[in-house]
Amino acid sequence: MANPGYGKRSAADQQPRRSDDFALLPERERYVAGFVDHLPDGAAMNVKSLAKQLPLYGQQAVGSALTALAVAGHLRRVRRPVGEGDQVRWVFRTFWSRTARDNEWWNAFLDAEDNRVGADDNRAGADAGAGAGVVVGVGVGAGFVPGAGTGSVAEPPVGMYPQSWAPMEPSVPVPLNAVDVPSRAVEADADADAAADAAVGAVAPGARPDAGYPSPVYLALARLGRTDHRLALSATDCAALEGRAAEWLARGVTTDYLTQALSAGLPARVESPVGFLRRRLNDKIPPALPAAREVLAAPVRRVMVECTRCGTPGRPDALPDGLCRPCRRVVDGTAVGPEPTTGPAIASDVRDRDVRAHVSELRDLLKAP
Repeated sequence: MANPGYGKRSAADQQPRRSDDFALLPERERYVAGFVDHLPDGAAMNVKSLAKQLPLYGQQAVGSALTALAVAGHLRRVRRPVGEGDQVRWVFRTFWSRTARDNEWWNAFLDAEDNRVGADDNRAGADAGAGAGVVVGVGVGAGFVPGAGTGSVAEPPVGMYPQSWAPMEPSVPVPLNAVDVPSRAVEADADADAAADAAVGAVAPGARPDAGYPSPVYLALARLGRTDHRLALSATDCAALEGRAAEWLARGVTTDYLTQALSAGLPARVESPVGFLRRRLNDKIPPALPAAREVLAAPVRRVMVECTRCGTPGRPDALPDGLCRPCRRVVDGTAVGPEPTTGPAIASDVRDRDVRAHVSELRDLLKAP
């Protein structure tokens, strides 16, 4: 028996055993085929192991018999990788069919085997990913409850709000026994707090940070004046330029790119910042890149067929009869006939006959007394 994962694999849909299963094969191939057919799945199928168990034939004869059985449609040798990462190794298997099959049947069978192996590998990867666990992020509205269980306003996580947004701390802490306060008084206090927050431009700790907040493009335009006083814009100017600047972001650039493009190479004096920036937004708008073509990656084959004679791997349709092109030319009786006889080949044949005749004359001379 071979190591686990290696050795013989029986193909599906085989006919029951009969006494004349391999009657059309030559004697040597019939002998080897009958022995291989009775081996269990997982048995060693390499030439050395078979030659040790077959007393009538050696390794060369067994290898030639296996090649002939592949041509006859009884077997295919394949290899496939197993493992992950740096622990990948190649597993060699021999699929055996008591019933002779043609190349089309073997190609369809090996394609189905490749799909099955791929599905098993994907399922194993999914199971490994599920077992590793999922890291859940924390954000506003998902696990962030200000003041939960503390009786005071909790500090929001760093980076949750912009620097200009400072949650307004209440002047009077909320008592833990808030159930004793009348409901109308509580609602009145909440309305007063909300009005105060709106008046100072602050955001309540439990509110979403993007509710009513200016867009990133608006903020980038507003910060231009703080970066360089020559580009100071009013709120009306920022709102007027916001739509044109948003087209830059729609073309795949970032706000940093936008700020750098608008503030680079400024003249000594800018009379009208809004007119100057409108001109730059129109003249320097980045090109619209074409949509990237979706490149369909070729499916990775996990089951590769081996040439039965030399072991060259390839796709099933590239190895008809289980043989590569050079080996099909060498093996007699394959689908590829002998090379066409051309003029140089005829000349070579004549030279060979002349050499043999010359050597025969030399041997006759040596035999002479």
